[in-house]
Amino acid sequence: MTESVIKPSFIKNADAELFQQLRKEVNITVSRLEEKRRPGIIVKAILFPALYILSYLAALYWASNATIYYACFFSMGFLLVLNFLNLIHEAVHNTLFSSKRINNWYVHFFDLMGANSYIWKIRHIRLHHNYPNVMGWDSDFEQSQLARVFPHAPFSKMHQYQHIYLPLFYPLYLINWLLIRDFKDFFNKNKLVWKVIDHIPAIEYIKLFIFKIAFILYTILVPVLLFNVSWGQAIIAFLIMLFTASIVSLLVLLSPHASTESEYPMPDENGQMPMAWFRHQLSCTNDVSEDNWFIRFFMGCFNYHIAHHLFPAVNHVFYPEVTQIIRAFAAKNSLPYRQFPLFKSLRNHYRLLRTNAFHENIFEETM
Repeated sequence: MTESVIKPSFIKNADAELFQQLRKEVNITVSRLEEKRRPGIIVKAILFPALYILSYLAALYWASNATIYYACFFSMGFLLVLNFLNLIHEAVHNTLFSSKRINNWYVHFFDLMGANSYIWKIRHIRLHHNYPNVMGWDSDFEQSQLARVFPHAPFSKMHQYQHIYLPLFYPLYLINWLLIRDFKDFFNKNKLVWKVIDHIPAIEYIKLFIFKIAFILYTILVPVLLFNVSWGQAIIAFLIMLFTASIVSLLVLLSPHASTESEYPMPDENGQMPMAWFRHQLSCTNDVSEDNWFIRFFMGCFNYHIAHHLFPAVNHVFYPEVTQIIRAFAAKNSLPYRQFPLFKSLRNHYRLLRTNAFHENIFEETM
């Protein structure tokens, strides 16, 4: 991004005292639970990578049985998301281990699963978390010409059908991320990441290619060259893994922000946002009401997304209690707090696509 840009800035001091009160309550609760919850974090840090590796080794061992081979790659796709939600995401926020150096080392497991951890950290920390739902700054909403997610985004006639064709592309989400988007972020200086960085170290370009090659090597080439897996079987298994991971990850990623219930504030010509950071996070994020042991242990408490945006330096194992505090605090202080069932969140995402398929906000007109 060669031209100068004005970074959005939030209203200072507004709600600052309120947020400090909330932070104090949260810190006390996290400190009280730390000793009890820490062993569970370490168990996940060992268990989930081991299951991913075991699924791969099982695929190689039973390579002659196509059904088992495909099932193992299906498992790898699901475990890819579990590792991302529970471990990689936390390591990027330095909440997995107490040592920042160990967190930085651990994040490279993400590279081995096909993604580029260096560029994703920039996208996630410096763009998405700082500017959620802000057009031109939230990397999770970086739009292609095929999509019109923001109500104030440019319109073209093909967007009239985006609610029909975009969901058909969703199973390709991770294929695009791993094999296309990462390279674009490195080499196309018009991409969002270049708004917050001046250069990428040469070593990161080397790591980009080394890890991408390693990913293709162990998922496709090793089975074909060393275990007599046919090219067709290897490609089908590869696609099963990435389709599975795409669908599971999008269930998580689409539900908290991309919805008709969220706001999409815009900065003025000076980059000034219309509200303070605290209230902005609440207005652009919602929780998911489903809550059970499976979601908490395997899905990284994705249903408690507001807690993550307000307190990204807190590990997800504390989110149930933190969310109770946030919900009560919001009710007491007349702050927005929104929670929907998963199906309604996904339906609201579809309605967003359909609403923004037209110039006018027909959703608001028909309410």
